[in-house]
Amino acid sequence: MEHLNIHDPPQPGGPPPGAMMNPSSSSGPPPPPQAQQLPPQMFTTAAQLLDLTDKKLLLVLRDGRKLIGILRSWDQFANLVLQSTTERVFATTSTPEDPRPRGLFANKPHGIFLVRGENVLLLGEIDLDKDDDPPAGYEEAAWAVVEKLANEQKAKEKAKETKRLKKLATLGFEGENMGEILL
Repeated sequence: MEHLNIHDPPQPGGPPPGAMMNPSSSSGPPPPPQAQQLPPQMFTTAAQLLDLTDKKLLLVLRDGRKLIGILRSWDQFANLVLQSTTERVFATTSTPEDPRPRGLFANKPHGIFLVRGENVLLLGEIDLDKDDDPPAGYEEAAWAVVEKLANEQKAKEKAKETKRLKKLATLGFEGENMGEILL
């Protein structure tokens, strides 16, 4: 296979180099020239996942979940198959004014996990040398405890956001997805 560049000129006249000629079909129009191929560094979107295959990754999803697992497969839509997947939940126990956040975290094993590509917000490779260290300022705790704390914090944030949107509405502002529904 040739390594063509996008800036290479088209091949003159005959078939492209490396194309096989069939001696029995010498009459008729010549076969159409082959399309140029992009060099490997020209990969875009999902093809960039090639370097991350079989590596341990951290994914942050649109709904806020954080998944850690080994990338085994992916497709053109960036749908991902993770093996040995764990979900990690964080709950802060410090106040927002503290310069260094402190809190608890827990892991829940899931095994094989299929993630739809459009739900991936952030993806990064995990440094295996630091993988066993707990996150700075956080201590590991039981899943039920951390999940309860995290859900309470989400409920407080949601109530605060609802209150803010109501106040903005009294001032004439519309929040996101708060417009009138026309039938």
